Amino acid sequence: MQEAGRGQQVHEHALSLPNLLTYGRIAAAPLVGATFFVEGNAGHWMAFTIFALASITDYVDGYLARAWEQQSVLGRMLDPIADKLLVAVSILVLVANGMLAGLSIWAAIIVLMREIFVSGLREFLAELRVSVPVTKLAKWKTTMQLVAIAALLVAPALQGAKSGYIIDLGLTFFWAAAIVTLYTGYDYFRAGLRHIVQE
Repeated sequence: MQEAGRGQQVHEHALSLPNLLTYGRIAAAPLVGATFFVEGNAGHWMAFTIFALASITDYVDGYLARAWEQQSVLGRMLDPIADKLLVAVSILVLVANGMLAGLSIWAAIIVLMREIFVSGLREFLAELRVSVPVTKLAKWKTTMQLVAIAALLVAPALQGAKSGYIIDLGLTFFWAAAIVTLYTGYDYFRAGLRHIVQE
């Protein structure tokens, strides 16, 4: 009976609204990728709309989970995965359509390498039963990243070219996010290194 009750509780958590929003964010990642094959401004608007709505759920699901006391192990696991999938696919689309080119490719490389590095570090520390909390600076990094990507996705549709103030704004935020990414990545590594040395 106790096992049945626990199983029902897990099932209810899996179908909670915060988790459903996280599932939607995971599904949004390949949809953003698919918009690359839609010709004209329609593709840019579709990519922007899907990305913007998915990004909003990143804040809404966490707020609702806390407000409704529906935080779960599944949600904590899938939430950062959903974020990384959405950002990674969107960056690939921006590189493919030329919005991220030249030196900006290095900013994309920095962001992607950091995400993979931190994911691996978190996985290793989880085996040691060590939790590395998300810092406020990391949350600001995420916000800058999302604003930058959204601006770059929609810029061609608004300006009809690959230059202009919206693109400049997007690239500025993207580079700022990449620089903060380096620092937060080092910060996570330093925090994790203390536990690794102790082992």
